[in-house]
Order: sequence, then structure tokens, then C-alpha cells
Amino acid sequence: MDTAKKVELEKFALQIRIAALEALKARGFGHIGGAMSIVDALAVLYGDVMRVDPANPTKPDRDKLVCSKGHAGPAVYGTLALKGYFPYEELKTLNQPGTRFPSHCDKNKTPGVDMTTGSLGQGASLAVGMALGDKLRGYDSKTYLFIGDGEANEGQVWEAAMFTAAKKLTNLVWLLDWNKKQLDGYTKDVLDAGNFSAKFAAFGFEVLTIDGNNIAELYDALHHVPTDRPIAIVMNTVKGAGIAEVEQTFSNHSMNFKPGDCDRWIGELTEKLHALA
Repeated sequence: MDTAKKVELEKFALQIRIAALEALKARGFGHIGGAMSIVDALAVLYGDVMRVDPANPTKPDRDKLVCSKGHAGPAVYGTLALKGYFPYEELKTLNQPGTRFPSHCDKNKTPGVDMTTGSLGQGASLAVGMALGDKLRGYDSKTYLFIGDGEANEGQVWEAAMFTAAKKLTNLVWLLDWNKKQLDGYTKDVLDAGNFSAKFAAFGFEVLTIDGNNIAELYDALHHVPTDRPIAIVMNTVKGAGIAEVEQTFSNHSMNFKPGDCDRWIGELTEKLHALA
């Protein structure tokens, strides 16, 4: 990965964080922690890896994204706005009456969203079906699946993982957001899942364990070519990544905040963006 590409994607990640905050600011609360932890992966996916066309968002053989942890919608919406799927200013209608941007991802409302998610665990099965369907149709495309570490409490996730490996769905890339927190606290205290990397390996995946908030490591992992086994990327992330004040807040799954808080965070991110220019 050359320096110019790294800087380009780091800038995109900062822009996504700002866009997500613009959406959240208008409402004054929302799922900020788990949205921010996947931003860097979204930046690499939509900034370099995925074959998508905002002018033709339903093209059958496009690459697809399933954000099974659907509450991370603000980050997905911010990414899609920056890619030109809809006007940026429309982000400010997040979760308001008549909006195209509900709290959780909805493919029937938001251009560029490939699957409706939010009922935790179900996105895994849906992504498996999408990838299998594309494989049967002979499409040269990939589906990328975000799973939350708290979400992995659901047995449905592991049924889908077993199917993915058994059917050798190398066109489905699993990305587990290991930010170590869920709604009620630390995942180790709520229901300790143990070693995610070992679990995926036992199911038959090729496993890449990386710093999920590091652009260079994400780039290498997402460009990794699978053999005859699907890839699971276990992303060691920080909940609220990129906004120090949110990172340091214990209950940051969903937060209330004042407009001034968002303005301060946007200002800090904008300064970082200008420093990279």
C-alpha cells in the first residue's frame, strides 16, 4: 500500500466520521460507539475495494455490504452520502418522521443499502443467502458482512458461519467488529465468547486478526486473496474509535449528546483532515 493511497483512505475515514456526526447531531442521540468502530473498514471498502456504482445502486453483479449490526447505520449512511448515493444534507433527517435514514439499515428506504438489518444475528444468514445466490448466478462479486461481537451471542451467527465454510463461499467476507462492548457492558462480562479467531478457524475459515482501526492493516486484509476457504477478518477495534471523548465513555453503545458536543468533535476531526491535506 503506497503512502498516497493510505492518506486518501485516512481522509475518507475522517470524512465518514464527520458525516455520521452530522446525522447524529440533528437527533441528539444515537448509536455512536458501534458506528465509529467500523468507520475505517467502511473507508477501505468503499474507498478502494468494493465495485459499486452510485448511479446504478441495484446493479445485480455489484459487490454488496450487509451491516448485520444494523445500529451502525449512521456510519453506513455517512459513507453512502460521500459516495454520492443521495444528497449529503439529507443525512440530517436521521431517524426523524418521513426520513430515508432510520435508526437501523433498511434497503427499502436508503439508496445504496443492500440489506435490511437490525434484528441481531439475522444479517449473517441474509448475507450467506446473497453470496450463495450470486455464486449460483456466476457473478464475479463479493458480499462483505459486518458482525458485532455482542451480536455473536446469537446462535444464528454460528449456524451461518458453519454454512459459509461448508459451502466454501469464498465470495463472502466476514468482518467481526471486536470492540469488546455491547449494550449492557463489556462482552466478557455479559457473555464471554472467548477467542473469536480460534472459533472461526475451527469452523473452517481462513482467519486474519488485525487492528480494525488501522487503514494499512485493513487494506492488506481486504485485498487478501482466499484459497478454497472463506475469510473471516477479526477486527480488534475501539468502541467510539476516532473520538477520544466517546472512546473514554463507558456507556457508549448509544449516547445522548448536545449539539455543542458534536460541533466540538467535528472540529477536532476537521483539524485532523486539514493536517492530512
